[in-house]
Amino acid sequence: MKVLFDNVSFSCSKIVTKTYSTSFSLATKMLYKSIRSDIYNIYGFVRFADEIVDSFHDFDKNSLFNRFSEDLELALKDKISLNPILNAFQYTYHKYNIDKSLVDAFMKSMQTDLYKSTYLTEEEFKAYIYGSADVVGLMCLKVFVKGDDEKYEELKDTAMALGSAFQKVNFLRDLKADYDGLNRTYFPNTDLNNLDELSKQDIIDDIEKDFEKGLSGIKKLPIEAKFGVFMAYRYYSQLLKKLKKTPALKIKDSRIRVSNPKKIELLARSYVKYQLNLM
Repeated sequence: MKVLFDNVSFSCSKIVTKTYSTSFSLATKMLYKSIRSDIYNIYGFVRFADEIVDSFHDFDKNSLFNRFSEDLELALKDKISLNPILNAFQYTYHKYNIDKSLVDAFMKSMQTDLYKSTYLTEEEFKAYIYGSADVVGLMCLKVFVKGDDEKYEELKDTAMALGSAFQKVNFLRDLKADYDGLNRTYFPNTDLNNLDELSKQDIIDDIEKDFEKGLSGIKKLPIEAKFGVFMAYRYYSQLLKKLKKTPALKIKDSRIRVSNPKKIELLARSYVKYQLNLM
């Protein structure tokens, strides 16, 4: 029975989420159980694609990525894959009628990481952000609104803003790893060798605008998703707060983190704010 294989696939996606991201896993646990598994399924898919281009340096990344891409296409077409991560994703993809263009845009941005290391213009940067982050937010939004197209269209722009904010925080936090380990620089018109406070503040101002817009959408989410997404927002806001206090040159030389005890504190405080409708 395929249902048994599907359940094994869902478990694999959950393990991937818990293993690769404690913060995302914690936020996902705050979602209602009815939608939690589908978010794990989306994360497992995007995580595996990202790992191919970011981590497998001793292997032929192009070959691995092309094979993964081909297997993805077959999984979406046939509604089954012997790759449990892709099998889980195709289930959620079909269940919520996720737009294929979102998947294609994501894969395009991931493939870009195989050959492009510098983003010189705002247009290039925005295109990459859209494919690597905004569309992931939109896939999740499809799950959050349970496929309701009217609600999806209402919250689409705010979901993209939140996805952008999360990704830009990641870029700012991971400047050292991206630059030293992968030879990548995402922020255009920014000299990472001489990152100054003004340049850092410009980046932070842009992220804060995305967060403001994203929060307005969180407030309108269905109850099944609201607290979990708010928790993710609070975590990334705390990370941005720490980055804001960190000297620009130190950001380039270290990776800023939110400790596990702080994450638990954030969870408790976020729950109080949520219950008191103080979001």
